[in-house]
Parts: sequence; structure tokens; C-alpha cells
Amino acid sequence: MQLPHQAERGHVPPPLPSRPTGLRRLTPAMLPTGRLADEFAGGDVTPGQALAAFKAAAPFLGIGPRAAQAIDWLFRFTQPQDWQPGARPIVWPSAAMMAAELGITETQTKRLNRHLAELGVVTMRDSPNGKRYGHRDRSGRIIEAYGFDLSPIAQRIEEFRALAEAGREERAAVAKLRRRASIARASLRQTWETFREQEIDLPAPLRTAAQAASRGLKALGSSQRLKPAVEALEAIAVDARRALEMALAGASLEQTSISESVEMCPKGHADVPHITTTNQLLNPNKDTVIALKECSRGDLPGRTAQTKPPARPERQDRGSSLKLTPDELIRLAPRLVPYLRHPSPSWPEIVDAADWLRHDLGVSKPLWGEACLAMGREQAAIALALVSAKSPGYFRSSPGGYFHGMVERARDGSLHLDRTIWGLRGTSAHKN
Repeated sequence: MQLPHQAERGHVPPPLPSRPTGLRRLTPAMLPTGRLADEFAGGDVTPGQALAAFKAAAPFLGIGPRAAQAIDWLFRFTQPQDWQPGARPIVWPSAAMMAAELGITETQTKRLNRHLAELGVVTMRDSPNGKRYGHRDRSGRIIEAYGFDLSPIAQRIEEFRALAEAGREERAAVAKLRRRASIARASLRQTWETFREQEIDLPAPLRTAAQAASRGLKALGSSQRLKPAVEALEAIAVDARRALEMALAGASLEQTSISESVEMCPKGHADVPHITTTNQLLNPNKDTVIALKECSRGDLPGRTAQTKPPARPERQDRGSSLKLTPDELIRLAPRLVPYLRHPSPSWPEIVDAADWLRHDLGVSKPLWGEACLAMGREQAAIALALVSAKSPGYFRSSPGGYFHGMVERARDGSLHLDRTIWGLRGTSAHKN
């Protein structure tokens, strides 16, 4: 109770504690997502394209597998007309259903839903009573819905595609740097072995520096941090090779021993010492590249024609062995198209698209792996695309069951995809 003299002095009592309203609690991270969803106009993207872009970018956004699985599951409830102009892609599965499908508790489901909203991939449309529900008309269009609004994913599709492309480039750059590091380590091992074989003391500072530089590479995950470390290791390898040359020159080796073969291959003659030329400084780039090329050809001095390893047959593209091009495959199996990044894809892009398409056909990840082992990745992708081209009434059980039978026939050698391809070509020509 406020006394009169307190009011005269301008004293304001503390506010009463607010009562729970039962409404969803908003966080600052959720507000931009709501504004982004309000800008959705529809018509420019399909649900398959939106989901594919999100999944490709998820690893580079730091989105964990459970959150990605939840978005994948929510997309099962949306339909193409929900993404058209004047519509909104809202889905309304219950918390109990979501918990059961994802294998978590309802409390964990609530935390997961809040996490998805804070990630900026969904926004919640709450009904007056806080329940999720929705209604469609006879044509399948949503007339009223409250639940998960997926439109932020459509709004961010270009961002997701750019992130995925940048992520792929980063992975390629890291892989290239790690290959360079492996070459530098191999060069150092060759140098240390030659020091021991020639009974020359190893330069302790170089050995210590090489070990320190090599040990720290594994923990570096980004190309920006990895590049200077690899360059430092390569520089140490060059310095070690020059130190070896100087040591050999100081030992005044006979010219006859200098002219003997330089054994650079790790599987060469055991009785031939590793000796490098001492009449000029080492060119590290030329020395390493030429030595590696000579090892791969098997034409080093002292090696006869009979000791050359047999040439490996070049790998042939499985798609071309079936006289099928990627462009023709997507014409025969148009359900691949939403999962493709380019209108004229390569075979690796066809394989990636098939890995997404398998979800629509009910093909599990283990079965897809078995198919890749039994047929090869390209041929497995072709087989899955051919299954997607068949009408639902064609299957006795399900598309996934039919694909399982194809894998079994591939194992025993009775699968003939070329016949199926010719059949589809005839059907397509008849329709046209």
C-alpha cells in the first residue's frame, strides 16, 4: 500500500511480477525470422529445391544432424501448391507425433522447435488457443493453418546455395593442401633415410622443426590456417634437402658414385644407396615433381622393361557404358530435376541428386549403400532414377521394395538396366 507522503516524494512501487500467459516466449533471434517469413511471396521455388538447398548448406551452417532431420521430416507434410503465390508453406504435425518420429521426448521436441526458430529456418504461427491445426480445401490449398512456417527456407535459398558452393570449394582447398603436406612429409622421410644411409649426422634443428610443423597440421581445419602451415613444412623440406646436398658435397664423393641411379621410389632395389646430385643446388619444385612422375612410370635407371608394373585400365563411366547421358536420364526420370543444381548435370551431380531422391522413394541409407557397392555409384543412381520414373501402380509393394530387388539381381548378375532404359525410351517416344 502506497502512503500519501511516499506519493508526494515521487516514490514508485516496484511492478508486480507478471503472470504466465501460456503464449510462446519470443527471443531476439526469432524476430528477424518472422520478418523474413512475412516477405514470402511464393512461386519462385519448389519444396524439393528448398529442401535440397537447406541440406547442402546445413553442414556449413553448423546445423546438427538432429535439426536437419527435423526439417527433413517437416517437409514431408508440405505440398507443391503451398509454395505458390498467395499461399504459405505451413505444416502442423503434433508434438507427440514429432517426438515419436524423431525418437525424442516431447520436452526435447519443444527445445528442438525453439532451436529451429532461432536458427532462422522456421517461424511459428500460433493459433489463438496455442494449438497446431490446419485445413485444406478440395483442391488441396491451405485455407487456415497454424504451426511451422517453412517459408524462411525459401527466402534464404540463394544464401544456402552460396554457402554450399563455398563449403565445397573450401573442402577441395583443404584436401589439396593436405596432399601437399603429405608430399612434403614424404620428401623429409627420404631425406632423413639418405642421411642415415650415408652415415651423416642428422641436422637436429631441422628435424625438430619438421616434427613440430607436421604435428600441428592435423588440428587445422580451415584452408586459411592450413596454407601457411603447409608452406612452412614445404620450406623445411627444401632446407633439409639442401642441407643433405651440402653434407654430401663436403664428403667429396667420387664422380662415379654421383652418376649412379637416384632411387626415388620407396620400393626400389635394396642394395642401391639413395644419392642425389651435388653439382648444383636443388630445385625443390622440379626435383619433387619429376621424381614422383618417374616413380609412377617405373622407368628409372636400372629398372628393366620386365619390372615395370602393368598399366591400370582407365575407369570407364558407368553411365556411358549403358550408352546413356545425364541429360537423357533426367528427361527419362524428371523427378531428379528438383534436386539438381544445374540444368545440364555431370554424373557426380546425378549421384548426389539420387541420394536426395531416395528419401521420396522410401529407400534407406543402408540399402543405398548396398546398391552403390553392388552396382557402382553411377549405376545405382541410374537404377534409382528409373524406379522414380515408374507410376505408383507399377509396384507390388513399394518403390523401395522394388529397388531392393534390383540390388539383389545386381549381386547375382541378373540385372539388365539397359533393357529398362530402352523400354523407357520407347514409352517416352510414344508419349511425344
